[in-house]
Amino acid sequence: MLDTLDAAAVRRWCASGLAALQRHQGEIDDLNVYPVPDGDTGTNLVLTLTSAQQALAMDLDTLPDDGHTPHGHALRLMAQGALLGARGNSGVILSQILRGLADALAAAPAVRGRQLAAGLTAATTAAYAAVAHPVEGTLLTVVAAAARAAEQTESDDLPAVVRAAAAGAARALARTPEQLPALARAGVVDAGGRGLCLLLDALVEVVTGESPRQPAPATPAVRPPATAVRETGSPAYGYEVQYLLDATDEAVARLRAELEPLGDSLVIVGDGSPGVGTWNVHVHVNDVGAAIEAGIVAGRPHRITVTRFADQAALPAPVPLPDGRAAVVVATGAGIAELFAAEGATVVPANPSTGELLDAIRATGAARVVVLPNDPNTQSVASAAAREAHGLGVKVSVVPTRSPVQALAALAVRDPSRRFEDDVIAMAEAAGACRYAEVCHAGKEALTVAGPCRPGDVLALVEGEVHLIGADLLDTCTAVVDRMLGGGGELVTLLRGAGAPAGLTERVREHVERSWPFVEIQAYEGGQPHYPLLVGVE
Repeated sequence: MLDTLDAAAVRRWCASGLAALQRHQGEIDDLNVYPVPDGDTGTNLVLTLTSAQQALAMDLDTLPDDGHTPHGHALRLMAQGALLGARGNSGVILSQILRGLADALAAAPAVRGRQLAAGLTAATTAAYAAVAHPVEGTLLTVVAAAARAAEQTESDDLPAVVRAAAAGAARALARTPEQLPALARAGVVDAGGRGLCLLLDALVEVVTGESPRQPAPATPAVRPPATAVRETGSPAYGYEVQYLLDATDEAVARLRAELEPLGDSLVIVGDGSPGVGTWNVHVHVNDVGAAIEAGIVAGRPHRITVTRFADQAALPAPVPLPDGRAAVVVATGAGIAELFAAEGATVVPANPSTGELLDAIRATGAARVVVLPNDPNTQSVASAAAREAHGLGVKVSVVPTRSPVQALAALAVRDPSRRFEDDVIAMAEAAGACRYAEVCHAGKEALTVAGPCRPGDVLALVEGEVHLIGADLLDTCTAVVDRMLGGGGELVTLLRGAGAPAGLTERVREHVERSWPFVEIQAYEGGQPHYPLLVGVE
């Protein structure tokens, strides 16, 4: 039984809370009444808290140098990690709950009952402030109820306060269907609120050593996806845009005013740094370009992700092959994701963390998993996730693909009748036999192996090296395909990127059919950012 919440307890709470969310991840996802990524609340909460735990693990022995207490330093690390790794509405709001706690408790000499109650009140204020249009019957309602129950205890007894907070949250969760008609129609409680209850239960366990018993939430009603209701926001908006932004408070205030009329589900939260801070921006829109351009005007956006809800809702759920195998593929672009999902693979967004890849590996439920990173920078992350998975009893092999076209070639030769090891070798050979190229526009002046380039020039990279510099996109695309086929090839794969001119792949196809009549060609809508065309030659 703990009298105060120290740094070690904060770390145990984070680990225990993450473990609880992972155990109930599928259950929370099933509570959603809206089958798209922004509604995968269990997954979003797991990814968000995984990032928080990674931030704590990377700073295990560092003493605070900002004047805060060790427990305050740990809470700040946890909040910062959650902010940087936040996914979806639920993850962003959770990051602000943690930030509110950290801000309130960082300088407190000791965290007893009254201090924790004040921290939960600050967490509630931060969570509500993060949401442009707060809705009751959600995660916000549950955290507010937890704070009220803690304050009403009026005690310095930490165990009594955390028990009261957890009980208050559980009661509020049970009432959420009364507040949101969509929940009542589906026969479920709020998914984000359920996740917070699990975190508070984990805190009770850390403080008291007891495992709270919570009633299981109602089973979601079965309904076809076409009739599902959104968890948040209007179905009038088809895209989720999320990015991190380095900007000042004043610039973010202007950004908020610009994004407000573009869509809904607007959440912008920061890390509280003076001057230029880091902010997590989340919004549902139809005009993706305007949402991103507003971020560019406000500051420096990075880790930009765009999800088209219609594409994601249609993706088949990946399942392990009959012999317990699965594939995890890193990709960006709705079209590319759909291609991989059609091959039965679990798709992870680009530039994932080790924890994110590990979560995807575990979510397959398979004992043997192949990972296709599709980016040289992700290979080391994939290898680290494979090592972690081995400790969990999952055998993981990483095929070092450097492009989505190589992953398509590898997945095409999968054969469950082969030994797993032999299948991995065959996939690696197929990927290695697929040469790849990327066509993009130069962003700055540079000296390349093909000569100097200026901003706006069209660059064609083969195997990562600039081979051609052109002025016309189509001419450069056809020229790089010719150059690659000059070295031999029987199959060309084209992936058209987001923002590429209409008809680009058709015109490249026509060129190949005229110039290389014996070559088979396949063209798909890839939707990848930055690269109007990706090319694979086998």
